[in-house]
Amino acid sequence: MNLLASPAVRMGISISIATGLYGVSFGALSVTSGLTFWQTMALSLLLFSGGSQFAFIGVVAGGGSGIAAMSAATLLGMRNGIYGMQLNALLHPTGWRKYVAAQLTIDESTATSSGQTDPAEQRRGFWAAGIGIYVLWNLFTAIGALAGSGLGDPKQWGLDGAAVAAFLGLLWPRLKGREPVAIAVVCAVATVIAVPFVPAGVPILVAAVVAAVIGWFSHGRSDEGLEPDVDPYRDRHHHGRQDSHSPGRLSPGASSDERPGAAE
Repeated sequence: MNLLASPAVRMGISISIATGLYGVSFGALSVTSGLTFWQTMALSLLLFSGGSQFAFIGVVAGGGSGIAAMSAATLLGMRNGIYGMQLNALLHPTGWRKYVAAQLTIDESTATSSGQTDPAEQRRGFWAAGIGIYVLWNLFTAIGALAGSGLGDPKQWGLDGAAVAAFLGLLWPRLKGREPVAIAVVCAVATVIAVPFVPAGVPILVAAVVAAVIGWFSHGRSDEGLEPDVDPYRDRHHHGRQDSHSPGRLSPGASSDERPGAAE
């Protein structure tokens, strides 16, 4: 199969580019916060969780201790453990792939995979997004760290919005009902309210708690929710239906008397 013909792979590549570019912002912010180039790269290569990395350097830049920085990063990184349980049941990785998949399990790779309906597309989406983001994130982290303060404020380049745009691009098309849209709006409001009162990175956890509470007490329709928005074989199904009605083609289950031109 031509991988570029796969909707999941194309989605994974586009998300990789948007998220990878944001690594420039992390690299620049990290070195201006007091970390060396190699410390910055170690965070990206080993930790590889954008929210946790920004939480770590945020505490360090604010004068916090190493333990406080690690605690903040761990708090945000807990969500990846939940993603891991979901993806383990979804993809069933074996052998060395389990360890690689664990390293590549982040928001974007999870969303790209779970947004597919076909098991093969789920695997392609996960690996395309996971590997693509890992490579580009570390590449642009290095660029940002080397450029350092020469870039100025990374926000002036719009890099602070790249990750947010990627998340919205994954989420919004999958909101197929009034209740999930309402939950998304409530979580967004809760996040905005929490921003002035909690450390950076924590508002997303506040939103997650709000969504969990609403979901726990919700009694919405079982078939209404975050439905996958991609049917990788839609065109094939469409052509199949056309073929079944084409002249001279016998549809499954049809008798010989039903063939075009058969005697009445």
